[in-house]
Amino acid sequence: MHLLSASRVCALLITALLHRVSGLDTVIGQYGETLEIPCNNGAVKAEDVLITKWKYDKGEGLAGDLLVKQKDQNASISATDEYKGRVSMAANCSLLLSEAKLTDQGTFTCMVAGADIKEYPVNVVINKTPAGLEISDKAEELEIGKLTKLAKCVANDANPAANITWLKNNKPLVADGKGISIQASVLIDPITGLSTTSSVLEFSAEKEDSDAVFTCSTLHTLGVELVSSPVTFTITYSTENIVLEVIAQDPLVEGDNVTLKCIADGNPAPTSFNFHLKGEMVKVEDADTFTITNVSRDTTGEYKCSLISNPSLEASEDVIVNYLDINLSPSGNIIKSADEALNLTLQIDASGESMVSWTKDNVKLDKEPKFTKLTYSDSGLYECKVKMGHLSQKASFELLVKGPPVIRQLSKHRGEDGQHKVLMCEAEGAPKPAVSWSINGTSPEESPFVNGKITHKITVVPSANLTVSCTVINEFGTDTRSINVSSLFVEVRMDKQDQSEDSDQTKLVVGVVVGLLVATLIVGLAYWVYMKKSKQGSWKTGEKENGSSEEEKKLEEKVEENSQKAEV
Repeated sequence: MHLLSASRVCALLITALLHRVSGLDTVIGQYGETLEIPCNNGAVKAEDVLITKWKYDKGEGLAGDLLVKQKDQNASISATDEYKGRVSMAANCSLLLSEAKLTDQGTFTCMVAGADIKEYPVNVVINKTPAGLEISDKAEELEIGKLTKLAKCVANDANPAANITWLKNNKPLVADGKGISIQASVLIDPITGLSTTSSVLEFSAEKEDSDAVFTCSTLHTLGVELVSSPVTFTITYSTENIVLEVIAQDPLVEGDNVTLKCIADGNPAPTSFNFHLKGEMVKVEDADTFTITNVSRDTTGEYKCSLISNPSLEASEDVIVNYLDINLSPSGNIIKSADEALNLTLQIDASGESMVSWTKDNVKLDKEPKFTKLTYSDSGLYECKVKMGHLSQKASFELLVKGPPVIRQLSKHRGEDGQHKVLMCEAEGAPKPAVSWSINGTSPEESPFVNGKITHKITVVPSANLTVSCTVINEFGTDTRSINVSSLFVEVRMDKQDQSEDSDQTKLVVGVVVGLLVATLIVGLAYWVYMKKSKQGSWKTGEKENGSSEEEKKLEEKVEENSQKAEV
């Protein structure tokens, strides 16, 4: 490939001026990085181009040459100024510009010669994100209601200059001319041309800003967001409210400790307080608590705390010491005689309303036991439980009702096999009475001694009629009862004899009844015959009917008398 002559190049340049394309494409580069500037947006095909040349606008209508490349040859660097050693050409005819600077901003032109000559100017813009975002000149403290310089936020070395936004608790702050004032300024480095933006925030703090977190941020044109480290500030204000807190176990009972804590909302918080303890004032330095040890029911009452610097600012709280005392009288082991009375007294001394429950031998009772006339069944272990909230107390007594034994029932019955008799002696008394019989028996059996009652039974086979006695005895006395027991053999004979006599008597009664009925029939028949003959005779003799009537009446009375005898 031969080199183009100078006249040929001049002709091409003239033609390029005639074919200059109106309108500029823009390429954005990053500061300090290599920038690729495409020729005609990369639409140029190297195989169709004879000559490619890049130049730049030096200003005042002057152009500076950068490089030129003929087809199938290496690019020739023609730059002699700051671009020397920084420019090269890519295979697609793009200009490669290393270590981009702000001074590189301007117009670069690509000229290509092929079938004709064309120029493609490109506008170059160099951007740079801020080197960092820092908060400085931080205020030591803020006073409520006073507009104070809070801090300064700086975004260094950016292009274009950074816009800074202040945030409180991640919410943007907007200057309102009253409680918020924001002043921004930009300083350009004369050597690099990079901009440093400073933003000063003045802020009027409120009490709730004590825990507020402040930051500043910037969003660069390339979409990169930078956020500073968060900062907080001390907000000072005088105490307006004070609270007394009672710290104790729940429930607070006698013997416990209770701590009084005075809490003030000032900042800095007060460190010394007066504690008013039921008429007594205690001054506490460099602390906000006071502890009362080993409290009693007398500790109950109203307590206060106040500021030493402002005694009129105070708070109060009630302290309640819970207590529960019970006294059961009588208590312990109680021994009483049957039929006596026992008066129970339960005294309750409590700080609140209480509930009472009773048990006897661990079985719950429906109500408080009353003993107007003691019985043996009243013996047992009684326990009362008094409960008030989380507190409870117990008291108990064990009652033993004593007295001489009494036999309540002495009975007998024949055994199931009919060959023996069972005698049962039921008695009451305490302590447990001993049971004895006047005869010897077999299979003795004794029930458990419960509620002062006991049952003792024996089995006997009497061969003759007997009178059997049961005797019960304890340390307080004795009781005896007797019962007649007939022989089993006599009972068997009597049973048979009774059955025979019953049969004969039945036969006799039946015979008498039948005889009476027959006699009645005979008398009735005789009467009928007599009446018939009498009537016939009167008709024949002409006797008066009155006489026959009297005889008839006598016969009727006789028949009636016989009839009554028959019924008997």
